[in-house]
Amino acid sequence: MATEATRYAGADADLPGADLPDADLPDADVPVATYRVVATAGSFEPGFRGGGPIRSLRFILDTLPDDLDVTLVTRDRDLGASTPYPGLSGEIVRRDDRSAVFYLDPVDPRHWVRMLRLIRSRPVDLLYVNSLWSLFSVVPILAVALRLIRVRAILLAPRGELSPGALAIKRAKKRLFLALWAPVLRRLDVRWQACSHLEEEQILAHLPWARVMVNGNESPIPDRPAPPVVPHHGPLRLVFVGRVSPMKNLEVALAAVAAVRQPVEFDVFGPIEDERYWARCRDVLASTPGHVRVRYLGELAADEVLDTFSRYDAFLFPTLGENYGHVILESLAAGCPVVCSDATPFSALISDAAGVVVDPVTTAELTAVVERLAARPAGERAEAKEIAARRYRRWRQEAQDLNVLDHARQFCG
Repeated sequence: MATEATRYAGADADLPGADLPDADLPDADVPVATYRVVATAGSFEPGFRGGGPIRSLRFILDTLPDDLDVTLVTRDRDLGASTPYPGLSGEIVRRDDRSAVFYLDPVDPRHWVRMLRLIRSRPVDLLYVNSLWSLFSVVPILAVALRLIRVRAILLAPRGELSPGALAIKRAKKRLFLALWAPVLRRLDVRWQACSHLEEEQILAHLPWARVMVNGNESPIPDRPAPPVVPHHGPLRLVFVGRVSPMKNLEVALAAVAAVRQPVEFDVFGPIEDERYWARCRDVLASTPGHVRVRYLGELAADEVLDTFSRYDAFLFPTLGENYGHVILESLAAGCPVVCSDATPFSALISDAAGVVVDPVTTAELTAVVERLAARPAGERAEAKEIAARRYRRWRQEAQDLNVLDHARQFCG
């Protein structure tokens, strides 16, 4: 990614926000592609707290066909952060000849004006929004509905927001919003992207009229050999990597580990997204027996994830739902078997890669699985890590999909 913002010259002095650098006009040196996409998302690099969707978008932008031109509009700060990225607020950054990122402050009306001007500067073939509920999705779609901007097609990626686990959180508000918003989306003939057939089923369960494109080609994991495995003769080493929020179900993982009768080490990495939920997790930690060591080790940068997973015997991840599950693939790529719920697209791969799919994902069921893993000798744990890495690389060789936006060009017509 470029390290300095490329500022575009010229401003419309009669529009609000004209004193900002003109981030909405195409550079004369940038070739106009045959298919123009404006994408929106609540978070992107250099942030990392948004997890999988950030990695999805990075992979999509890094693998664009030559004749696509994509501008991503995103928040000017990381998820939950109060301060913007240094030097990026209100700027457009060219990543390469085919993609650029506009960093928008959502509370600055001038930036929204810039976004509208950016979209209207040239004809838009596709508006690609990531999230059903986000302000970065609702505002652009409303602008289309009100004819403030014109686009040939809209593709919406709900990113797991219609899974049963996600809808169970703030259920009443989400169902009311969906009841009001769905007719607008249907009238605009919005198309939908699912990252798996599981997510396709979840979308159609609530929106039976939806036209859904399934494409799971969103894995930016480096294609490199797994680190060598050295048998570890100490206690079972478990890890959790993910946002500390009800959706990721860390509280159940902590309760399950606390009930194990054998020595276990459990390290937790991830941003604390929900303070009240984290308080409940701390209550569980307070009752953990002495033979179980649990540590919260803070946030983990994206470039540290693979090396971190390689140090553990298993990834304990009782998530309530993943539309894709990048972190599962990262764990397997690093040779770390996964203990997971059945609410992801990768249940078959997890089982084949020396992991365990737990259904139902209860404290008692998880405790039983951890007890079995803790009883394994060091050689068996090491063998499971080698199997995980081999199975992942075989899966990767077999997984061949079009770039999502190239697929969307064909799907949306």
